[in-house]
Amino acid sequence: MSDSTQEEAHTGPIKTPVQLLWASVFAFVVPVFIIIGLVSYVTSDSKPAGSTAESRHVLGGVSADELERDVVARIQKVGTVEIRDANRPLVAGEAVFKAQCAACHATGAAGAPKFGDAGAWAARIKTGFEALVTSALKGKGAMPAQAGGDFEDVEIARAVAYMANAGGASFAEPNRPQAAAAAPAAAPAAAPAPAAAVAAGAGEALYKQACVACHAAGVAGAPKFGDKAAWAPRLKAGVDGLLASVVKGKGAMPPKGGTSASDAELRAAVEYMASAAK
Repeated sequence: MSDSTQEEAHTGPIKTPVQLLWASVFAFVVPVFIIIGLVSYVTSDSKPAGSTAESRHVLGGVSADELERDVVARIQKVGTVEIRDANRPLVAGEAVFKAQCAACHATGAAGAPKFGDAGAWAARIKTGFEALVTSALKGKGAMPAQAGGDFEDVEIARAVAYMANAGGASFAEPNRPQAAAAAPAAAPAAAPAPAAAVAAGAGEALYKQACVACHAAGVAGAPKFGDKAAWAPRLKAGVDGLLASVVKGKGAMPPKGGTSASDAELRAAVEYMASAAK
């Protein structure tokens, strides 16, 4: 074997200056660009959804405060429970109208009867206050259900009374049962109202607040308000029998109709509904 053959066997792959130059580029310059790219990715805000604060923390690109905020956001509750003060003053019907109803009723949008338009409200007023409240709470046509929002059912009923009265009705603005029962006591003592009038007022108020949702339209087998045929067999049990069913619950109706009303207030509501069916 010749000397030249032995020299080729012991030399490396780099044989020319150009090859040496390219080898230097790949050995030093390319890694530098790779490192720059990794640093840019770690410090960038536009990362895939799977990239979390924890991964950035491992790479040293996030502070402890940022990591804590990210963890708090991930364990945040899906929903919240709002506990309302049952003794807070009720919002007036006009205020409820402006906050929740004016968007459609102020202009008559989507077929809503326009505020103050007696012609548009006349037929609706004839259906009665309870029917109007039921439509508002459960929804009708393009109007979604208004119950369960920012206002209590009785406050929605107040807005209904405000709008209907502007269209020619003369509905009384409803109150909570407790407020209705206490109203005569707060009045001047010169002419105290009879006990029957107080009971009737409390009964009507409780009906409009808690009972109208089912009894106004006969929902879930509830005897419809004013339907003599539906109430006839029930009236045979007398007020005491009807009251016992309300207190204990019957069929789809929960005990006390799902309210915290006293037995006296419940009796007043039973008497109010029974008298409408006689």
